[in-house]
Amino acid sequence: MGSITDDEVIRKRLLIDGDGAGDDRRINVLMKSFTKWCHSNFSPEEGLSQYQRMLTSLAQCEFSMGKTLLVYDMNLKEMENYEEIYADIEKSITSAHDKIAECKKEIQRAKRIRKNRQEYDALARVIKQHPDRHETLKQLEALDKELQQLSHIKENVEDKLELRKKQFHVLLTTIQELQQTLENDEKMESEDTQESLMENGD
Repeated sequence: MGSITDDEVIRKRLLIDGDGAGDDRRINVLMKSFTKWCHSNFSPEEGLSQYQRMLTSLAQCEFSMGKTLLVYDMNLKEMENYEEIYADIEKSITSAHDKIAECKKEIQRAKRIRKNRQEYDALARVIKQHPDRHETLKQLEALDKELQQLSHIKENVEDKLELRKKQFHVLLTTIQELQQTLENDEKMESEDTQESLMENGD
């Protein structure tokens, strides 16, 4: 069997001693006093006085033992309480981790919503720079009317141009006919003149 160190002896004495109030010494003194009382020839007064002292010491030991038991029960209850508190803390830590994870998800969602909102705002600014649908339709209708008017004007111009071409063609034909007539007239006059000269020469 190994030797017992001084620390182990002190630890065991403290465990036996309860809360360190000298209970083991008090019990040893009580035992010695009881042995002495049993084997000594005291007078009745001294024996009674010694008996009263032993009862007092015994009451002190019982009180100390009861106190130690109460402290022990209290320590057990405190341990149970600490275990409950520890379990609650573990639950709180787990719940906090879950909340942190959920908050991270919320932050990611908020960032995504903010990014989408910024993109929507930028798109809205671009759209705002252009006329709205109603205004665009009005402009298209106005352009369509203008296009119809231009088409009508074009048709009128083409009709007039076609008319002018026909008139010009008639004019050219008339000029050619007139020129041919003049040439024929000149030719006939020339022939008449030659005939007259020939007749006069004869």
